[in-house]
Amino acid sequence: MSALDSAYAASLPDTVSAVKPSILGVGTVQADRVPAVQLRGTAFVVGDGLHAITNAHVLERPLNAKGEEYLAVFVGSGSRPQVRRARRVAIDPEHDLAVLGFGGAPLPALRLGNSDRVREGQSIAFMGFPIGAVLGLYPATARGIVSAITPIVTPAADARQLNAEAIRRLRTPYEVFQLDATAYPGNSGSPVFDPASGRVLAVVNMVFVKSTKEAVLAHPSGISYAIPGRYARALLRRAGIPNR
Repeated sequence: MSALDSAYAASLPDTVSAVKPSILGVGTVQADRVPAVQLRGTAFVVGDGLHAITNAHVLERPLNAKGEEYLAVFVGSGSRPQVRRARRVAIDPEHDLAVLGFGGAPLPALRLGNSDRVREGQSIAFMGFPIGAVLGLYPATARGIVSAITPIVTPAADARQLNAEAIRRLRTPYEVFQLDATAYPGNSGSPVFDPASGRVLAVVNMVFVKSTKEAVLAHPSGISYAIPGRYARALLRRAGIPNR
C-alpha cells in the first residue's frame, strides 16, 4: 500500500462517521398501504439543518392524495428511523436536483466543496441506500475515483439512435463526473464527498444521466455518474437557503 493509499484508508472511517448523521432516506408514507413506507432514494442535509438535496427524479412519481400519501425524509439508521414530513422547496429539472424542507430539530449539515477543482483520478466516496430499506435504513459507503469528466450526452453515430431526451440535452450540454465506483438506483441523491474533508463535490445520479448519456447503447454499462456540486450550490442560492 502506497503512502497515498494509507492516508486515504486512515481518513475515510473518520469522515464516514462525520457524514453519516447527515444522510437521509427520501420516500413516501401512506398509512393504509403495505408496506406503509416506501423509500425512493437518498438525500443529504445542507444549510440550516432543515433542508436536504436529492435528485429531482426521486420526487417525480405523483402522491396518492386520496390515500393520504405524503412525502417524507427518514432520519437515523436501523429498523425504526424517525419519519419527518417533507416538502419540495426548489427543483432544477435540467440538472435533476431538488431541495426538500422538513420540520423538527435541525440536523448536522454537510458543506459543499468546490466542484470546479475536481480532477480526473481524484479519490471520492459516496454514501446512501443502494438497496433501499429492505432490511432497515443502513447507509452504505462506496469508494472510488473520478474516472472522467465527460459531457452528459454521448454522441451517436446515427441520429436514429438518439431519443428525444438526448436530442434536447444536446442543445444545452454540460459536464458530469463519471465515477469508477458502483452505485444503484437507491443511491440517487447520495452525496459524493472528499474522503479527507467530507465536503460534498457532487450528487450521485443513477437514472437521469444514464437515460440520456447511454441511450445509444444496446446494453447500458455499470458506470456511475454524478452531477457536479456547483449546480446544487446554485439551486440553494436561488431558493434563498444559506450554504455554510
